[in-house]
Amino acid sequence: MARKVCISDDEVAQARLLREQAQSATELRKALSVLLIAELGLDTEKAADILGTSQRSVYRNRRDIRNQDDNSRKTWGGRRRFSMSLDEEREFLAQWVDKATAGGILSAPPIHAALAERLGHAIPTSTTYRLLARHGWRKVQPDTKHPKSNPDAQEEFKKKSPSLWMPPV
Repeated sequence: MARKVCISDDEVAQARLLREQAQSATELRKALSVLLIAELGLDTEKAADILGTSQRSVYRNRRDIRNQDDNSRKTWGGRRRFSMSLDEEREFLAQWVDKATAGGILSAPPIHAALAERLGHAIPTSTTYRLLARHGWRKVQPDTKHPKSNPDAQEEFKKKSPSLWMPPV
């Protein structure tokens, strides 16, 4: 058997006030989510059908009216699934900062391996890339010249090469 709905008189009063002052369809639906159940005695499924929303939305609307004056409630956003807190992530990346600032080549695979070892289970590589992006790490493009290039030899070649190339006959 389903639980009996308990809607207080304060919630009904707030819903009526919201219904009278509604300036959008969303505000009206929020008020009617409480009033249809409290005054007409409908169940959540019928109220959702009348309002054209899901049952979960009716529950959310009732919760919003119930907690209308309570600003300390958490909102919908935020990190729900994480393996380490932000401070733990900063601590983990601190060991790599010296190598990165010294100009050494630092790539994601060693960081990924160390992260998987610290967490104790396999993780996708995208997790490592998101961790680096979250803390402001970015990809630095390498120089556009080859490390073994010889600028003097290149200039000498330019001087001695013919100005117009013709295919061999």
